Amino acid sequence: MRAVDLVGSAVGNTFRSKTRTILTILAIFVGAFTLTITNGLGTGINRYIDDTVAAMGADDVMTVTKVADNATDASDGPREYDPDAIVRAQNGPPGTTSVVAPIGSAELDELAGIDGVERVQPVKSVDVDSIAHDGGTEYEIGVGGFVSGMRLQLAAGEQPDAAASDFEVVISDAYLDVLGFDDAQAAIGEPVTLAVTDAERTRHELGATVVGVAEASLGTTSSAVPNDALNDALFAAQSTGLDASRLDAYSQATVWFDPDSTADEVTALQDRLADAGYDSTTVAERLGAFKSVIDGIVLVLNAFAIIALLAASFGIVNTLLMSVQERTREIGLMKAMGMGSGKVFGLFSLEAVFIGFLGSAIGAGLGMIAGSAISSALGGALLADLPGLTLIAFDPVSIAAIILVVMGVAFLAGTLPAVRAARADPVESLRYE
Repeated sequence: MRAVDLVGSAVGNTFRSKTRTILTILAIFVGAFTLTITNGLGTGINRYIDDTVAAMGADDVMTVTKVADNATDASDGPREYDPDAIVRAQNGPPGTTSVVAPIGSAELDELAGIDGVERVQPVKSVDVDSIAHDGGTEYEIGVGGFVSGMRLQLAAGEQPDAAASDFEVVISDAYLDVLGFDDAQAAIGEPVTLAVTDAERTRHELGATVVGVAEASLGTTSSAVPNDALNDALFAAQSTGLDASRLDAYSQATVWFDPDSTADEVTALQDRLADAGYDSTTVAERLGAFKSVIDGIVLVLNAFAIIALLAASFGIVNTLLMSVQERTREIGLMKAMGMGSGKVFGLFSLEAVFIGFLGSAIGAGLGMIAGSAISSALGGALLADLPGLTLIAFDPVSIAAIILVVMGVAFLAGTLPAVRAARADPVESLRYE
């Protein structure tokens, strides 16, 4: 029997017992459907994170802090007070704080001299009190720094010009209504006033022009992003009255490296920074935490799908064992006419694989349809604040991999019945009643 005839016979024999085969296919369908949805969930969210990093265009930038000499946590007992240290927000277990040493001119020069560092700039953190438009109501707002090369996800307008001398700012679309703008486009070119309070409790107000409106995203952690000129002016106003020694002390610095660096080269640079006493974090690493959480959730959900597939595999074993028993005389006749044990094994194995293909293909197809519908519905409702997010997305390679994996499971499940059929004695089989 030729290979084509073998495949044709396997396909034809699959539905000899329609009810039993359909029930087995439905069991496989459940596992394949679940795998498709869960993998689509991971693909969609991780793709959104990757797109956010790419859109920001800050893949050649890392944030650097200097480790304080007395940096300890609460488990080490009381920490000696260091008036020169900068205490950052609690970010560990209860009672644990991250303490960093100030970065001044000497540290900036040291960073610039480390192999692999192309440019370094201090991060001038600004704590803005409020923002207002056209003398209207003031609203609290957070401000983040703009890094050259960074690409904000904009609903309207353009990126702030880091080299411009005029004061420019990008605001979040969440502030459009409260500031009195009809839509994102209406805010472009409009003046706003940002207020800060200095060390002497004196209020300073600075005017700026809205050049862009940012959409909410994982990369937008602040409500306003000023250009360098505005950020420097806000920082200078906020620093009024500070001791001279504090004016040249920053909690963080931004380091630029070769954008063509490989992952190993970036890791090597971070190792050199660590040897010099600095902690460093790239944008991809910060957003990578989201990926780890999503991958963990998807892994757990996939486990349930695998359990469903294992249950379905017993259905395949049962279906084919029953088929072997029902076709015992037929098997004996095929072997008596010269069909070898290998081809008999292949015939029943192909039946198992075909059942696996039908279940996985139907499950993957309906999973893609259901996933796309769910993603579209959520995108217009619960996830409307995250434009560009396709919650459940599908990668053709992943879908093909799911189908192949399920077919592989089906083949393994069909091995026992196929071996039994291949070992059948033709004489005894022909006598079987």
